[in-house]
Amino acid sequence: MTRKKEKPQELPEVSVSDDGEVRHLHLGTPWIQGSMRIAEPFGLELEYVQRMMAWLLFADLAQVSKGHAMQLGLGAGAITKFCHKKLRICTTTIELNPQVLAVCRQWFKLPPDGPKLRVVLADAAQEIQNPMWLGTVDALAVDLYDHEAAAPVLDSPDFYAHCRALLTDTGSMTVNLFGRASSFDRSLKSMAQAFGDEALWAFKPTREGNTVVLAQRTPTRPKRTELAERAEAIQARWDLPTTKWLRAFKPVAP
Repeated sequence: MTRKKEKPQELPEVSVSDDGEVRHLHLGTPWIQGSMRIAEPFGLELEYVQRMMAWLLFADLAQVSKGHAMQLGLGAGAITKFCHKKLRICTTTIELNPQVLAVCRQWFKLPPDGPKLRVVLADAAQEIQNPMWLGTVDALAVDLYDHEAAAPVLDSPDFYAHCRALLTDTGSMTVNLFGRASSFDRSLKSMAQAFGDEALWAFKPTREGNTVVLAQRTPTRPKRTELAERAEAIQARWDLPTTKWLRAFKPVAP
């Protein structure tokens, strides 16, 4: 008896567009899946992508470069490039679509793999269960959307539990949530089930409707004055707009 071959997963066509000084990545639709300012290829152009760096508010800034950052979903490579080039942190990215990787290398200045940078072509849902990653990640960025960009592709309590298992004791996960209110509430409940209510922080939505949620492996509640001091240090060192974040960033649980 011959086994029926599984039909290969159809992946969207990847395209690139330039809008003046900014280059965009698309997955088969006009939706922007990532952007890069052409003159500053290692900066963070989009506001929500900048906010995905909120884990720095809870990090030991003197030890950042000794840690490990992981991104699920390469997009235009902005987070991967920033972590590798600006933070100088060991960076791993899991990407399903080999065409996305090829386009990022050709059009978005993504450096080749090296001792502190690796892109793994794999299904994130499966790869994050690989024992080699468990307990090794200090900063996990989750930005997994399909070509329609309606709701996260992976969004279950089980998925977030696997994400939590990746983190070191002081590690954090940031997630880009975008879509209808019902989708957001469902995502938040799934994260709370995996991490606990006390572990969750959230930004107010950006003008474009992206809401970044942060989940800590070990919940902490630093004072606002302490967060403000950290925000000033981060802004001075890496030129992120962190001081204004605190007006829009609060614990989810009262």
